[in-house]
Amino acid sequence: MHQVATRVLVVDDERFFREAIGDVLAAVGIEAHKVSSGEEALKSAEDESFSVVVLDIDLAGMSGLDVLRQLRLSRPALRVIVLSSAVDQEAVLEALRLDAIDYLAKPLHDEELVLVVRRAMASYGVEAGFDRLRRRLQVLRGELAGLADAVRSVEGLSEDELCQRIAQSVSEVLGATKASVMLLDGDRETLRVRGAVGNDLPLAELSTVSIGDPVAGLAVANGEPVFANDVAVDVRFAGRIPQERYETSSFAISPLDGGGTLLGALCVTDRPAAEPFDEDDIVLLRILALDAAQLLAQLVARGSEAAARELEPEVDDASAREFVETHAAKEGGRGESEIPVLAEQTVSHPGFEVAPPVLEVSDVRAGDAELARAVCEAITAEIEPARLLDASLQPIARNLPAAPVALYLLDPATGDLAIEGQVTGATPGDRPRLSRTRGLTATVLQTGRLVATDHPETDPRFDPEVDTPANDAVGPLLCIPLRLRGKIMGIARVFPAEGASASARTGEVLSAALSAAVRNVLLYRSLLESIDEVAKARQNLGAA
Repeated sequence: MHQVATRVLVVDDERFFREAIGDVLAAVGIEAHKVSSGEEALKSAEDESFSVVVLDIDLAGMSGLDVLRQLRLSRPALRVIVLSSAVDQEAVLEALRLDAIDYLAKPLHDEELVLVVRRAMASYGVEAGFDRLRRRLQVLRGELAGLADAVRSVEGLSEDELCQRIAQSVSEVLGATKASVMLLDGDRETLRVRGAVGNDLPLAELSTVSIGDPVAGLAVANGEPVFANDVAVDVRFAGRIPQERYETSSFAISPLDGGGTLLGALCVTDRPAAEPFDEDDIVLLRILALDAAQLLAQLVARGSEAAARELEPEVDDASAREFVETHAAKEGGRGESEIPVLAEQTVSHPGFEVAPPVLEVSDVRAGDAELARAVCEAITAEIEPARLLDASLQPIARNLPAAPVALYLLDPATGDLAIEGQVTGATPGDRPRLSRTRGLTATVLQTGRLVATDHPETDPRFDPEVDTPANDAVGPLLCIPLRLRGKIMGIARVFPAEGASASARTGEVLSAALSAAVRNVLLYRSLLESIDEVAKARQNLGAA
C-alpha cells in the first residue's frame, strides 16, 4: 500500500553538525533520524519512510560520494542534499553529476537548510505520486482487459458472475479490502448487491439501499461519485451510517452509467492501515464504472440476441435469399445492400434499457488506458513548465487525434483563464484567454463536471466566442476540469479532428493525468520561489 515518506535521514560524522541539523528540522516539525557513517546510512535508507537524505561528503571511512552512488542504485527516487566545506568544490560537482538535488556549504544557515529540505521533500512527493499513478494505471489496464476478455470469450457468463469479477477488479485497482457492485432492481427504487468481495455474508443477505439514501443511493440519485475519509465528521453522513458496518471511516462510490441510464453503483471501503481515498482514486473508480456499465450492457445485449435467435424459425439459405428479394421488390426495388440496419434498436432488461455496443469495448478501453500512461510518462520526463505541458499535451493531440489541445490555469490577478500550453498542429491554435463566466467552458469551471459533446452548438449554454478555438471553427469539444486538492485550478480543452469524437470516458482519464501535470507545474514554480528565498537568505547572510 501507499506509504507517505516524510522523514529525513541526516548523515554526518561530526556530532555537532549532526545534532544541530536534527534540532533545526525538529523545530519546524520535520522528523530526522541521525547516523554517523556511510554504512549506517545505507542500512537506514532501506526504510521507505525516508524521502530526503542530508549527506556530508567528507565522511570518515566510506565517503559521502560512495554512499550517494549506492543510494542511486538502491533508492533512486531519494532526494539527496550534500554538505560540503569551501574546499570540496570538485566533490560537490561530482555529487551533482550523480543527481544530488542540492548542496549546502558549512557552516549552515538554519533558514536555508529548512527551505532546501522542504523543497526536496515536495519534489520527492510529486515524483512518488507519479510513480504510484503509473503503476495503478498499469493494474487498471490489465483488469479492464481481463474483464473485456471474460465478456467476449466466456460462454454462458451470467450477470452475477460478471458483477463478482468487477468487484474483484475494483478491489485490486483501489487497494480496498471491501468492494461491491450494486444494481437497480426492476422497480428502480432500490439497489441490491450483485457482486462483492470482503463480505462474510451471502449476497442475498446483504442490505438493499433506497435511492437517495447514503451512501450508494446518494451517488446514484445525483449521478456523481461520492467519497469521504471520515463519515463521523462529514456533515453529509454524520449519524446516518452505522459505524459497525465498516472497519474504517473512508469510502468511495461511483454510479454505473449505462449510456445515460443509471444502472447502479460501484462501492469501495476499508483500506489497510486506514489509508484514505484521494482524487486519483475517484478518477480510477470512475473509469472502472464507465467500463463496467458498458460490459454489463454488452453482456445483456449478447444474452438478448441469443434469446432472439432461439425464437427465430429455422430458415435455409435459399429461403432466406427468396425472402430478401421479395421484401426488396415490395419496398420499391431496393437492392439487398440497401436494406437499412437498425443500429439504434434497444434490448430490454429488468430495470433499464441498453443499446447494442457499436465499438469493441476492449479497444476503446485499452486506448484510454494507454493514453493516460503516455501522458504520465511525458509528465515525469520533464520538469520545466513549458516543456512539461508540451510533453503532456502531445500524446493527446497525437492519439485522439485532436488540434488544438490547450491547457489553461486561473489567473489570480484577473480571475480569467490564461493559456499555459498548447499543441496546435495545422490549426491556428486556441484562444489566449477565456472568460470564467461564459459558455460551456465556464460551466466546467463552475461545476467541476467535464463537457464531452460532438455538437456543442446545440447546447443553449454554448458561446461561439468562448467555446471555439481561435479560428471560430465549431466542432466536437472535450473540456476537462483540472483539480488540485479538491479545487478547480483550470481546464484543458481538446478539439477532436474531423471524424473523431469527444468521449466522456477519455475526458475522465485525462482529467487525472493533466491534473498531475498542473500539480507538477505549480510545484516547480513554488520551488523557484523558494530558490529565490534561499538566494536572498545567502545574500543577507553574506551582508551580515
